Amino acid sequence: MSFKRFDPEDFVVSSDSITSTLWSTGAPTLTQFFTSSVQKAGSSGDYYLAVYQTSSTLASSTPQFEIAYADDKGSGSVLYDSVVAGKSPSLTTYGQYRTLILEDENKTFTFGTGTNLLTATHYWVVNVDRAQYKESLFPGSLNLKLSGSNGIINLTDDSQDNPVNTFLGSSRVFQLISGSNGTSRGLTNSGYVANSGSYGLVFPDLGTILINPDAVSQSIHVDTIRNSNTDDNNPTILLNAMELGASFQLNSEETITSDYIFVRARNSEFNYSENPSFISGSTGEVIYTQFVNHPQVYATTVGMYNDSNELLAVAKLSRPLLKDFTKETLVRVKLDF
Repeated sequence: MSFKRFDPEDFVVSSDSITSTLWSTGAPTLTQFFTSSVQKAGSSGDYYLAVYQTSSTLASSTPQFEIAYADDKGSGSVLYDSVVAGKSPSLTTYGQYRTLILEDENKTFTFGTGTNLLTATHYWVVNVDRAQYKESLFPGSLNLKLSGSNGIINLTDDSQDNPVNTFLGSSRVFQLISGSNGTSRGLTNSGYVANSGSYGLVFPDLGTILINPDAVSQSIHVDTIRNSNTDDNNPTILLNAMELGASFQLNSEETITSDYIFVRARNSEFNYSENPSFISGSTGEVIYTQFVNHPQVYATTVGMYNDSNELLAVAKLSRPLLKDFTKETLVRVKLDF
């Protein structure tokens, strides 16, 4: 067996972005939405509503995303204890996402930028199920239709209008605006709503979308209910608007890092084999004298070892490669991780 140490220039690292459909239906657009009465009636139903791609009675039904409602006063949901004001699932959800994203329990979300800005006292949360996407949501692929008594709006992120990444805490964020495929397409107010800021925030690396109820209400009259100590079922209000819109398009994105290793066998290298058909096991001599000065071998496998002579990786060639003193071989090995 012959060994050769790799040189630094034999290694090249490359990254490629791979996109694919997100929903388990295999289609880029989800047009039907189903819920489970068991989940809704269970303990988790106080906090979120799971949405499926097909009837929840079928074995093939899997969660696609969840809808939750958050309110900074705890309104719109039943109190944990009737004598402790404001402490309810909607307040817990508000604090959960504030801590997760803003990383500071004293900060609040704002929808919009510049002078067109609204402090978020409540919001809907659309959380894409983690099993549905690989690494992150693909910016520009979001197209969500909501329908209300005053018409239909199509929501998207503003990744094409504002290609420079911005962050909230350590999370990449885009504004949720009216438009399609990542742009407002010349709409007035850049897809924002006057006095209500943007339609929300999109966090592609978290698989999370916050929707601004005030902007939605002003546009299509889909309104949340904010009674105190009452289950106002606000997640279902948003789901109904989605069902009437019947179109939720979103893709997944994944960065594949590849390590390319160039294995070089020069004309004077790797021309002999230790195979018993080539070398005598008893004397270590070349069996056929014509192979002494004119050997011919066929390379089938490349093994990569560490300094302790431990085999770390094996690359199989698609076909054997003839090697002798008149030929040089270059094999490119690709490792994905």
